[in-house]
Amino acid sequence: MNTFGRIFRLTTFGESHGRGIGGIIDGCPPNIILDSGLIQKELERRRPGQSKITTQRQEPDKVEFLSGVFHGKTEGTPIGFIVWNKDQKSKDYDDLKDVFRPSHADYTYMKKYGIRDYRGGGRSSARETIARVVAGAIAKQILSEAGVSVIAYISQVGEIKSDKFYTELDLSRIDDTIVRCPDQETADKMIARIEKAAGEGDTVGGIITCVIRGVPAGWGEPVFNKLHADLGFAMLGINAVKGFEYGSGFEGTLLSGSEHNDIFVRSESGVHTKTNKSGGIQGGISNGEDIYFRVAFKPVATILKKQDTLDVNNNKVTINPGGRHDPCVLPRAVPIVEAMANLVLTDHFLLSKLNSI
Repeated sequence: MNTFGRIFRLTTFGESHGRGIGGIIDGCPPNIILDSGLIQKELERRRPGQSKITTQRQEPDKVEFLSGVFHGKTEGTPIGFIVWNKDQKSKDYDDLKDVFRPSHADYTYMKKYGIRDYRGGGRSSARETIARVVAGAIAKQILSEAGVSVIAYISQVGEIKSDKFYTELDLSRIDDTIVRCPDQETADKMIARIEKAAGEGDTVGGIITCVIRGVPAGWGEPVFNKLHADLGFAMLGINAVKGFEYGSGFEGTLLSGSEHNDIFVRSESGVHTKTNKSGGIQGGISNGEDIYFRVAFKPVATILKKQDTLDVNNNKVTINPGGRHDPCVLPRAVPIVEAMANLVLTDHFLLSKLNSI
């Protein structure tokens, strides 16, 4: 299952230490003017080595389009693209080729396929998300023409969290800090927390909040492809994600129905809700309000500390990994969350157009 989407479909290929990571996009409408600068900017936000709190693997991550684009416009045919790997250090993983690393996909891949690429995790590596970011950047341009915007930011790192709701923040300043949190005071504490984990050879997790604006009422399906269900499916398919909640989420369970209900009100622009605990989605269908959700990321599984584990022969071994790894995946995961949300929304946008025929 290497394909995502129903109408706007992305198939990805490649491994962390293979020749490159690429994808094929099918179902993209023709005559979309591709902004190559925007696509590259999104890759820059995801790429390794971008700051002192990310892995120092140095990859330019330049995308090369192979098909489906002519004179800067989409042709309506499959769009093929690739990003070549330039800075693999596969020897860093030679000592781990017969070892099951704790909380990695080594054991499960071996049980499923009978073979695994131990170099950086192969296909299970987060490097695969490069293809998602490229496709998401194209989807972003389609949605922009429809007046829809998607923006994500880090709202928590470990125990350090911003207590401000997204409406209290200037979301245009997310990229002002290397931790991608628009709450400056909290951002500084987050950076210190990540540096502390790195200094101890450890890692730390956290939460990314995503806000979607401009989606009209009526996107989504009433049963098996509810809009929030598709968003959850997309987010839970991102490496290291452990949880998804939208609107009031788990905190909503603490309220009574009378406290939680979003009351409908009239305005000059139409029907709105007085509050938005529903997170912009009711009955699996968008209601025209902002859609917002949170995605929980676990601490990166690779730590620079000794750990006990088993090898392929079930022998107890102790590992002490080296290499270049993220002490916290969240700063580089922000554009990935945005990309996956853009893919879901583009799919529902195109589906809504079919439903109106």
